[in-house]
Amino acid sequence: MLVAVSGEAHGGGAVLQPLHPDGTPAGPAEPVTDLVAAVAARERTDRPRWVWAATPMIYPALRAAGVRVERCHDVELTEGLLLGHAGRWGEPRALAAAWARLTGAPVPPDPPSRPAAPPGHGQGALFDAPPAAPGPGLEALVKVYADQLARIAATEHPGRFRLLVAAESAGALVAVEMGATGLPLRADVHDALLLDLLGEPSPVGGPPRRLAELGARIAETFGLRQLHADSPAELLRAFAKAGVELPNTRAWVLRGVDHPAVPLVLEYKELYRIWTAHGWSWRDAWVSDGRFRPEYVPGGVVSGRWATRGGGALQIPKVVRRAVVADPGWRFVVADAGQLEPRVLAAMSGDQRLAAAGGAGDLYAALARDAFGGDRARAKVALLGAMYGQTGGSAAPALAVLRRNYPTAFEYVEAAARTGEANGLVRSWLGRTCPPAGVAVQGTDPDEPMVSAEPGADPWGPRSRAAARSRGRFTRNFVIQATAAEWAATLLATLRTAFLAGSPPGPRGSTAVLPGAGPGGAELVFFQHDEVVVHCPAEQADRVAVLVSQAGEQATRLLFGATPVRFPLDVSVVECYADAT
Repeated sequence: MLVAVSGEAHGGGAVLQPLHPDGTPAGPAEPVTDLVAAVAARERTDRPRWVWAATPMIYPALRAAGVRVERCHDVELTEGLLLGHAGRWGEPRALAAAWARLTGAPVPPDPPSRPAAPPGHGQGALFDAPPAAPGPGLEALVKVYADQLARIAATEHPGRFRLLVAAESAGALVAVEMGATGLPLRADVHDALLLDLLGEPSPVGGPPRRLAELGARIAETFGLRQLHADSPAELLRAFAKAGVELPNTRAWVLRGVDHPAVPLVLEYKELYRIWTAHGWSWRDAWVSDGRFRPEYVPGGVVSGRWATRGGGALQIPKVVRRAVVADPGWRFVVADAGQLEPRVLAAMSGDQRLAAAGGAGDLYAALARDAFGGDRARAKVALLGAMYGQTGGSAAPALAVLRRNYPTAFEYVEAAARTGEANGLVRSWLGRTCPPAGVAVQGTDPDEPMVSAEPGADPWGPRSRAAARSRGRFTRNFVIQATAAEWAATLLATLRTAFLAGSPPGPRGSTAVLPGAGPGGAELVFFQHDEVVVHCPAEQADRVAVLVSQAGEQATRLLFGATPVRFPLDVSVVECYADAT
């Protein structure tokens, strides 16, 4: 059953309308004065798929009132996917824009993204603040949804694209739920580890004691009275005066330099990053009531990986994870998909020999036994080189072996690279499309901006050739990393569905209490690329671990069918997140 929702949960009132599978109305519109109560009642009786403009507009208020929904169709997320598929990446995707395109009206820009409100600093805005202006009404929502269904059906692989839309929409629900639930974090443990790493904080707001001491020692190695070690420009000048010309102060560059300042600078950079990104001010801003609650953005990176607005949730260093401690009597179930991207290539390329190697627990070891004389390191260099475009230098001989023994997989990424170099578009397995050349977007790696060839530029100019090669490397990896993100999103959606459905009796004969089945159940609390974290009562941990593994197997079947490639999950049951293997 489908139900369209037009209105705002913040104000209480809205309009509901049942829909046929093709998106056309299946009954009259029904005004409701209390949307929270209406949604809760429909969930109990019908468990529909809710169709709404954007999950962040409605679901946070429902979740704050204790209401969970099982399924939704997020029009805004879907519109973004469809625009990308049509080569119109980056156009406005909100309901108002989709309705304007459908009716031939001027297309309004999307409203600006709302900055995240840290817990304790106006977080009520996350749940209670109404939008600046009302959007289109029920008629627009219903007709845009029907139009989206027709456009999905017209894609090359509509079944795959429907799975992409379903996983993306489910991810939007998970993001709201995880932000509301929060990741358990012990402030006292966090304080202790900061004191151990950084020393006492400065009473005047400067760097903590250990950073100040390191800064003084770095200056001393250069014969300077003072040096701001956090300033790349000052460091470059200091190295230059010492006779060492550097292109930048990145860690991998510094490690190749023989100078007494280098180990001190590397230590300073690591501690400085912890202090600024996850230090005392971070904890004060983002942790409240023993929970870290960032705002997650599903599909926030061009490859489909998640991002966050504030809080740095997706870059929590391992040392800070020591403060992520389960509640008394509870455990974390942490699942990490090992060798995910190589396995994705094995499954999607159709290379039977590589797929057979992907059926092993250690793909690189199987590859080594099959074609690299047992040399696992060489096999890994070859496969990663093919996926990331490292095709020259010392990797060339290993790549030649890979090309000879796994030609179908090798050609798969080579074709993606050639398409990118020619300013073409490539797609993931489910249909996410890369941006066109010349669009300024973040690349597949959040830390590496994408450089793309400029349309109309001289194809023989040195700048254009370099840009084309860079875009080729981007598209080569896009088809793999975006598909890996889809597998992870499907795992997450599948696991959430399993939790909502409850589970059969556990090993001790008692029915497990999971989300939707009552308070105190297991909760998804963290998701990062290919890792998922569940917080659950200790007696449920074994059952949750089984459900996580089953969700991984189901995600593989949904994407790739009866593939011989395995996607094993390393599952740990721990009290402290840092102890997960």
